[in-house]
Amino acid sequence: MDHITFLVAVVIVTALAFDFTNGFHDTANAMATSIATGALGPRTAVLISGVLNVVGAFLSTEVARTISGGIVDDTLVTPGMIFAGLIGAILWNLLTWLVGLPSSSSHALFGGLVGAVWVGAGSQGVHVDKVVEKVIVPALVSPLVAGVAALVATYGAYRLTARARRKPVADGFRYGQIASASLVSLAHGTNDAQKTMGVITLTLISAGALGHDAGPPLWVIGAAGLSIGLGTYLGGWRIIRTMGKGLTEIKPPQGFAAETASTTVILTSAHLGFALSTTQVVSGSILGAGLGRRLAEVRWGVAGRMLVAWLVTLPSAALVGGLAASVVTHGGNAGAAVVALVGAALAGAMVLLSRRNPVHAANVNDSHDSHEVRIGNPTPAHVGTAA
Repeated sequence: MDHITFLVAVVIVTALAFDFTNGFHDTANAMATSIATGALGPRTAVLISGVLNVVGAFLSTEVARTISGGIVDDTLVTPGMIFAGLIGAILWNLLTWLVGLPSSSSHALFGGLVGAVWVGAGSQGVHVDKVVEKVIVPALVSPLVAGVAALVATYGAYRLTARARRKPVADGFRYGQIASASLVSLAHGTNDAQKTMGVITLTLISAGALGHDAGPPLWVIGAAGLSIGLGTYLGGWRIIRTMGKGLTEIKPPQGFAAETASTTVILTSAHLGFALSTTQVVSGSILGAGLGRRLAEVRWGVAGRMLVAWLVTLPSAALVGGLAASVVTHGGNAGAAVVALVGAALAGAMVLLSRRNPVHAANVNDSHDSHEVRIGNPTPAHVGTAA
């Protein structure tokens, strides 16, 4: 424990804070379609998702190893750089949550970390080939694969049940969604909790507390799982509304198809060590499910805004992470304190702004148009947690 300095402890706490934001930012990935179709009540859905995220965290560590010893050179990384990268990731998560955009928490983390290490250690500190292989290529391929799979599955489901009565079919798929949404939550914990495990493991390696190429200790796995599970339980209601009501009007067969396709892609990638974005996979699945139902309305304007968010997430987080790293590198502990204070102030401002137009369990299935953040003419406060 001699290696756990104050700065290392601060980085670990910050990493768990990011994990928490990852949880509520990505609750929609598992439960948006089930909540939208009525298969699960909002509070029940987030409770199930939170528990299964914790369980999923213990299933694999391949993605964690990709982060701790893959995309950056752990011999050149310092705890200060990791701290700066985490600040960039957290701020981007909160900004996109505020406006209800399901951007990638994973790419926010990768972008913040890469930007911070690039500034702090130079270009030689980033393994660009690994970033391309393990991050960028999966980001391009996984939503397409999930979308095509969901499209085919949705089309097949409607064809197979074309002569059946609608209510029994809808009820059957709603029950199926309970299982499929649960599997997405399990897969999300397996994939996304590992990213924080990898960051904490990288911090411990950089501080000399662990050897190079070490995997995450059990306490790191448990802490990451609990943090993402708690964040998931709070529910990122703004993004749940966008995913469930914004892209397309989801019916039970579509929800089941989208969740099943997402689970397959996420678990396969986690096994292979690809640190993909579960947000992009699930969004691709929902879009594919919308296209798979004849006469379904797909809101291409929302899809376009999501695509823009996907494209700018990694470079935006890298820019903030790099700027923070510059302050930390030149300012030492005082610089780290300044970055922490500025980050906390910005995060607090976004949380306060969200309360002007709260979205919560009671109104999450209202019209998607009401998700806009209104600064000049806020809606009356609702009873419940604004998330």
